[in-house]
Amino acid sequence: MRFPEGFLWGAATAAFQVEGATTADGRGRSIWDEFCEVPGAVVGGHTGEPAADHYRRFDEDVRLMADLGLQAYRFSVAWPRVRPDGGLVNKAGLDFYDRLVDRLLAAGIEPWPTLYHWDLPQPLEERGGWAARATPYRFADFAASTAEALGDRVRHWTTLNEPWCSAFLGYAAGVHAPGRRDPRAAVAAVHHLLLGHGLAAEVIRAASARAEVGITLNLYPVIPADPDDPADVDAARRVDGLQNRIFLEPLFHGRYPDDVVEDLAPYGFTAHVRDGDLDAVAAPLDRLGVNYYAEHHVSGRPGPAVAGSPWVGAEHVTFPGRGLPRTDMGWEVEPSGLTEVLLRVHRDYPPIPLYVTENGAAYRDAVAPDGAVRDPERLGYLESHLRAAHAAIEAGADLRGYFAWSLMDNFEWAEGYAKRFGIVHVDYATQVRTPKMSAMWYSQVAKDNALATVVAP
Repeated sequence: MRFPEGFLWGAATAAFQVEGATTADGRGRSIWDEFCEVPGAVVGGHTGEPAADHYRRFDEDVRLMADLGLQAYRFSVAWPRVRPDGGLVNKAGLDFYDRLVDRLLAAGIEPWPTLYHWDLPQPLEERGGWAARATPYRFADFAASTAEALGDRVRHWTTLNEPWCSAFLGYAAGVHAPGRRDPRAAVAAVHHLLLGHGLAAEVIRAASARAEVGITLNLYPVIPADPDDPADVDAARRVDGLQNRIFLEPLFHGRYPDDVVEDLAPYGFTAHVRDGDLDAVAAPLDRLGVNYYAEHHVSGRPGPAVAGSPWVGAEHVTFPGRGLPRTDMGWEVEPSGLTEVLLRVHRDYPPIPLYVTENGAAYRDAVAPDGAVRDPERLGYLESHLRAAHAAIEAGADLRGYFAWSLMDNFEWAEGYAKRFGIVHVDYATQVRTPKMSAMWYSQVAKDNALATVVAP
């Protein structure tokens, strides 16, 4: 099962999840540093220190990527390192990414930086965070300084990673930083994140004529539990509107969906949309990143109220399971959903190159006495989802690359260090890296540009 010529094979991480060094070289505090100190917010009371110590061990990690034959590395730039309080540039922090980019290019690995993977500087949150209209403009300042420093060598830029999580998990559910439970702030954050994307895209292109700019969305099929039940069908409409269409429609068509606007009217959503905003949001994209982990099967039948639900305007929606295998995160494994979301973008929106920018699974694995890490479940997950990605290509989707999540075990947000997504095992006590069986298999896939048929025991 071969992939198209030139298909890009990579792996992904995020700054707060792997870098550690949270006080090094002038780095300021982020909303995640603050959130980790809230009792009970993070499993085990863990923090982003030392994570995978990537800040100090990036040379070793780049050599590891090269040994695995990865062609691209998707990482994020920590805003608190570059502009610690949202104001002046911290050159020492920016220099880290300068060195990282140089090492990657020297190893033949294409750098794919993401400018925002959820680590807002805490001083900006104290001034309102993403619920405040000033924040998108401070994000554009951060984007400009980063692109000016790296744009001579970096071509592939991503503005935001999963703005749904930033807005709804951070400001409505309160289960991610900054831990707020304010539906009005959440819907304001949706628009301000998208505005920040548009403003950042403009300054990136101004800084580098060779820049290609994209955004990454976590897109999921949303399916009514009973397609003949009007309550389930309407629940699916509402959740699809909040998960997918509230981002896709303004990015590609310069408007928010009418039904979503109506659903969010009680929360003052449209008050945040000013003249010219949607023109900035809908500036042409060079590509779209798609993160996929599971389908959403939803029901509108009465169920217990969910305290701090992320589904603003759809708080009583329930998510019945279907008895499928689950990952260690409790997410059902449904590879066909990846085919569906890729084909949906291909079918419903203007032509655009697509990349799977995150896809992977957490499972419990450990280093065996012989030094190996055998993770057949993760390998099977990746293999089945690559088959699903290939099916989307065969059906016409312009899919040009795939990034496994994650390169290495890391700090998994509210789960702390309890969940392992990496294709490389990290011993957090010693920081020893051990490529897992899935990493060796994925390395062969990248080398062959085709699914490997032989797996080492």
